Amino acid sequence: MITAVSFFAALLLLIGLIYLWQPADARTKGVLRVRLSDLWRWDGAVDRGPYVLIGATGFAVKHNLDRVIASFVFHRPWGLFNYWIPPTKAMHITLLPEQDAKFLATMLVVALPFVWVGVVLTLRRLRGAGLPVWLVGAFFLPVLNLAFFLILSLIPSQGDRAIETQQPQGWRDFLDKVIPEHAIGSAAMAQLLTVPVALAAVAVGASGLGVYGWGLFVALPFWVGLASVLLYGHRRPRSFGGCMLVSALSMVLLGAALIALAFEGVICLAMAFPIGLTLACIGGSIGYIIQNRPWAKAQAPSMMLVLLLMAPAFMGAEYVSAERPPALEVRTAIDIQASPNEVWRRLISFPRLPEPQDWLFRLGVAYPMQASIQGQGVGAVRECLFSTGTFVERIDAWEENKRLQFSITSQPLVMRELSPYREIHPRHLDGYLQPQQAEFVLMPLPGGGTRLEGVSRYSNNMWPAGYWQLWSDQIVHRVHRRVFEHIKRLAEAAPSN
Repeated sequence: MITAVSFFAALLLLIGLIYLWQPADARTKGVLRVRLSDLWRWDGAVDRGPYVLIGATGFAVKHNLDRVIASFVFHRPWGLFNYWIPPTKAMHITLLPEQDAKFLATMLVVALPFVWVGVVLTLRRLRGAGLPVWLVGAFFLPVLNLAFFLILSLIPSQGDRAIETQQPQGWRDFLDKVIPEHAIGSAAMAQLLTVPVALAAVAVGASGLGVYGWGLFVALPFWVGLASVLLYGHRRPRSFGGCMLVSALSMVLLGAALIALAFEGVICLAMAFPIGLTLACIGGSIGYIIQNRPWAKAQAPSMMLVLLLMAPAFMGAEYVSAERPPALEVRTAIDIQASPNEVWRRLISFPRLPEPQDWLFRLGVAYPMQASIQGQGVGAVRECLFSTGTFVERIDAWEENKRLQFSITSQPLVMRELSPYREIHPRHLDGYLQPQQAEFVLMPLPGGGTRLEGVSRYSNNMWPAGYWQLWSDQIVHRVHRRVFEHIKRLAEAAPSN
């Protein structure tokens, strides 16, 4: 299994190779002059060499310390992607099980000295590079903090302007030839150079490796926005509005190309578009700041190359590590003016539902149509027909008029992708959203009514988990509501009521 240290070391090796590729007089400006006070001072500036050395060493020390604590004290695995836990877990630490709360609290306390070093070092590096100090906020953004570290490792300090304003001759000649002077022409060429490369990365990561995670949904959009703006501003500094438009347009064109080439359908791209557009604009904002500084812009080719390779590197790390997706749960309840007995009869099997009005279902997301059951009690088999096929459900708990629980033994596709082609089959349709178990509880209400509460447990093997959970929770909740409202109509319309 790939480790965080080997992954990070590969990226540092890439920085080193590009650094050595620069002219000798430029390399001499990165002499390593590290002082102990660099670990806590927040004033002044720091050059690239000390920044890379302290940052890489600090990461290696912290990662191995975390692995020792996790493995030998709490007997838990620890890898690269454990650093990006949902912030809600830290905010609600008191609500976690005792052992989980102790583990998380310990890791947070251990992290504080390293966070301080990282923040003050980044502040000083930003000053050295002549960049706004508010960019230190990027230190706390998952994945983007690694991209930001790579950018600050390559961008020269202000004192190096005389040397660094000279790009390597090959790069300068190539970009001068292909990028027009006019703003519209440079914007068009920026798209032409970035979108095909991003398409290739999607083909390798999603279609090839089947990895739908941090590399695809975070690192790649950030690179697309940054690279398109750096190319757009190659000839002359461009306006902030123009840079934002170019970075957003790059994501729109990438999505259109994915649909046109049958890599993806409209539904998945529509779900991914908010996070992709946001990250592309963040990358574009960084690109805008860099392209306004000639001595920083000189390293644009190096930055684009390093960050481009970062996306497939993340995809490869995710593919090899195969992180276990978190267990998720969705609860839905409805009050029905009917007895528990009447609701129970409609719950275990129900006739065909009317066609859905919900826009998400009408676009192609699978929705329930009817249910039937074979036998009674534990071990019985319930079949729920969806628009894409049949869920087969094994009954695990049967308390008549009170509680029904079942496990999913087989499932159909979670959606039919909307596409101009008759049928496409992206890999995320197979087993990425994985229903596991459902439970329904009937509680009597005063006046003879019943509260029906449903809980579905599932996993979603797409990352960032917190973002994709917003979509998957909403889909599961809408499935619940569709069935519950149907049961409510049938039960309340029964003759006995």
